[in-house]
Amino acid sequence: MSRPSQGIVKSRMSSRDVMAEAVAGVLQRPARSVLTAVGTVLGVGSLIAILGLTSTAASQIDGRFNELTATEITVDDIGGGPGSQVPLAFPDDADARMQALNGVTAAGVSWRVRLEADQGISTAPPGAAYASTDNQAQVLAASPGILRAAGPKLALGRTFDAFHDTHHEQVAVIGSATAARLGITSLHNQPAIFVGHTSFTVIGILADVQRRPDLLMSVIVPRGTAEQLWGPPTGDRAQMLITTRLGAAAQIAGEAATALRPDHPEYLRAVPPPNPKDLRSGVGGDLGQLFLLLAGVCLVIGAVGIANTTLVAVMERSGEIGLRRALGARARHITTQFLAESALLGLLGGVVGASVGVITIVAVSAGKHWTPILQPAALAAAPALGLATGLLAGLYPAWRASRIPPAEALRR
Repeated sequence: MSRPSQGIVKSRMSSRDVMAEAVAGVLQRPARSVLTAVGTVLGVGSLIAILGLTSTAASQIDGRFNELTATEITVDDIGGGPGSQVPLAFPDDADARMQALNGVTAAGVSWRVRLEADQGISTAPPGAAYASTDNQAQVLAASPGILRAAGPKLALGRTFDAFHDTHHEQVAVIGSATAARLGITSLHNQPAIFVGHTSFTVIGILADVQRRPDLLMSVIVPRGTAEQLWGPPTGDRAQMLITTRLGAAAQIAGEAATALRPDHPEYLRAVPPPNPKDLRSGVGGDLGQLFLLLAGVCLVIGAVGIANTTLVAVMERSGEIGLRRALGARARHITTQFLAESALLGLLGGVVGASVGVITIVAVSAGKHWTPILQPAALAAAPALGLATGLLAGLYPAWRASRIPPAEALRR
């Protein structure tokens, strides 16, 4: 009797074997494995850091917005329609009218004075010798409230008040930049500056302001004095700056025109602060899109690095591949082995990258005295993102390894 033929037992590769081979392949060349995973570390780390820092910065933007911008209103003098425009729509007591509204902390009117060509700003009358001049400064007519609303920090002296305004006193407050160009460093001898042939006694120098930074490069004179000397504004229209308590800006913006000119509220247009949520989302969105693009580029570079290194490893390990095939390993076993190695490199890169991203967020926040904000979903997805990057990067090298004929591989 003929003996029945015995069937050939197909080789098998368990999940445990796949993981063991992947770990052995990674540890066989540790330096190369580390360099291969660097791209994924940078990509995932950049992604985590960008998401966290964007959220952290957005919260800081929102906080600073609430401190200054959310309490600031501007009222523009539009003077009515064509044919009925008035030179100056703000009344003389505009500051007091706004101060009477509940929620207003300070308010003032200002406009730029248009000077003639021969009306420069200097420390002596025109034609005098040894006079310091400032060709960059502008002259601003301002009510006393504008300086309070700007949140000034004085280097020297004081600001003018309602007495100087109503009595048309020829006094001026100048910005620190203007003072430096004119060479005024002290107020003890009551220095004077000249706008053309008109002199003004400098009573204060601004070191800094919270609002209206143009004041630091200006010569600021009382509104009443400016109107007496040069008349109402020409060219540039007047504008009022109003500061409010937090939460009152929207209401004050709706009441300002009527409170200032109940007879002609159409002469004025109040501009309330923008919505802080829109500002935060807009800034955060712009930053996020830019940096996410950079993180994507890093991930692509990391994937290319893994693919290139894995492909080189396939070429170097042709003998090993041929031996495995000769001993019964099938093509899909070779594919699985190299895919597992590249996936393991990607997974390690994702874990290390997430850690680097978190450390970056905490370090930057500590340096800026911010409260760090982390994205739990992004942290949880980081290892999976690294794993996916490694798998995609290893597809072609793994397929290439499985296509090497065993006999040719053994001859190499």
